[in-house]
Amino acid sequence: MVATWLVILIGLGVRLAVSTQFLLVPDEANYWQWSRYLALGYHDHPPMIAWAIWLSTQIFGQTEFAVRLPTVLGMAVTSFYLCLLATRWFSCRCAFHVALLTQGVLLFNGASLIATPDGLLLPCWAAASYHGAMALSNRSRGQWLMTGLWFGLGLLSKYTMLLFLPSLFFCMLAVPTYRKQLTTAWPWLGLFFGLLLFTPVLIWNSENGWATFRHVLYQGGVDDSKLLTLRYVGDYLGAQLLLLSPLFFILLVVCWVSGRTRQQLGREDSAFLIWMSATTFFIFLVLSFHVRIYGNWPATGYLSGVILLAAMYSPGQAGTRPRTTRLWTIALVLAYLMTIPVLMQAVYPILPLPIKLDRIARETVGWDTLAAEVDSVVRSMPLPEKTFIFGLRYQQASELAFYMPGQPKTVSINKWTRPNVYDYWFDDSMVLGRDGVGVYEWKGMEQYLAPLFDHIDPPQEVNLYRTSPWLGKQLVQTLYIIRGYGFKGSLRWQPQKKDDIRVSTR
Repeated sequence: MVATWLVILIGLGVRLAVSTQFLLVPDEANYWQWSRYLALGYHDHPPMIAWAIWLSTQIFGQTEFAVRLPTVLGMAVTSFYLCLLATRWFSCRCAFHVALLTQGVLLFNGASLIATPDGLLLPCWAAASYHGAMALSNRSRGQWLMTGLWFGLGLLSKYTMLLFLPSLFFCMLAVPTYRKQLTTAWPWLGLFFGLLLFTPVLIWNSENGWATFRHVLYQGGVDDSKLLTLRYVGDYLGAQLLLLSPLFFILLVVCWVSGRTRQQLGREDSAFLIWMSATTFFIFLVLSFHVRIYGNWPATGYLSGVILLAAMYSPGQAGTRPRTTRLWTIALVLAYLMTIPVLMQAVYPILPLPIKLDRIARETVGWDTLAAEVDSVVRSMPLPEKTFIFGLRYQQASELAFYMPGQPKTVSINKWTRPNVYDYWFDDSMVLGRDGVGVYEWKGMEQYLAPLFDHIDPPQEVNLYRTSPWLGKQLVQTLYIIRGYGFKGSLRWQPQKKDDIRVSTR
């Protein structure tokens, strides 16, 4: 087991080092903003990411390292629980290969390096899976309560944790020895315990028109009149191939459908690992026939899938040893070859990519430069101390809040975009009549901004660049800084349709 823990620690060390080497992406800056307005819930997600960032930044300061630390540690916890389950059910050697795979998958590295709710959801799902497996195999009452604890913490991290319930329930229905435990009180007590931990989110939503659930339903395409479409299915499957790595994704699908999996691992263990991984993937696959599914959404389903793959194909596999593990070796090397360049690209542009193909550059380059430019403009205003700072997108407002000197409060003018957390923090009365300096990305937007102020100055163009060793100086994006005088109002989102499901009374 020493080698297993060494692999996990090395992975942790690499991520800790990399996490300090690039600027916050817009969503990270947004979640950091949440941590400055602590609440029981938020418009987009449950509150765990905000609470964790608040605690980390209180200890380590307002830095990229502190913002990302909770999710970086979360991946180590995820790996620990997956390896623990692999050890208990199969062997230490299997656990070692589980550790190798979890450190090499691009999807897991992305979730652990970027401060998002996924980075906290993964350890909760992994821990709940471990304790659920121990509860089923050992008939342990205490393990059911631990399962409920981690399920509740997962619900406080991201709503995807709800898919843990059908995954475990159908597993228990499928296996007669597990099915009997449904008639006992302990699984239900664990469920009640988990839901009890979720009550802060329910309280916040009850006070805010169930805004988060409206947002989730909107993302799920509830108000989309087109029931079925093939438009998004290819994107969904393609994203899974790239994020998990093609060969491992194919091998995992084979494990799900092959009778050999049940023969090699046993009916009970294989059922648990299959149901806890395949359920999430197929639920999102079905949804992809109706609405766009982001590539990271089914990530939790691959946690049990990693153990399944190692138990079936690695040198530590269960049952009879294979004549060769060449397929596993190729798949593992391919996963690392897809992941390592991406991690290096976050630190230095080693790949000769045009900007339109380099999402890392588009989301990380130039925010400090932009913040310095905006700060200079604010100081040139007639009353800089009373000038408010805004973005026409919450992402820009959040980046400015993090990287401007003094990390000032910033405002998002959401009138033309979508509802977000800024609608709960600011209203017109707080900035009415004041001058403002803002940022936007759409050329010509000043004509729409002009009616919100007594008058505005012509926009100032700001070009953000990065230097590639292959392609030289590259334009990452062009943004515009605008000065407005005498704000008249209209900060908050104004729906275009009266029956928009996102509309709520607060």
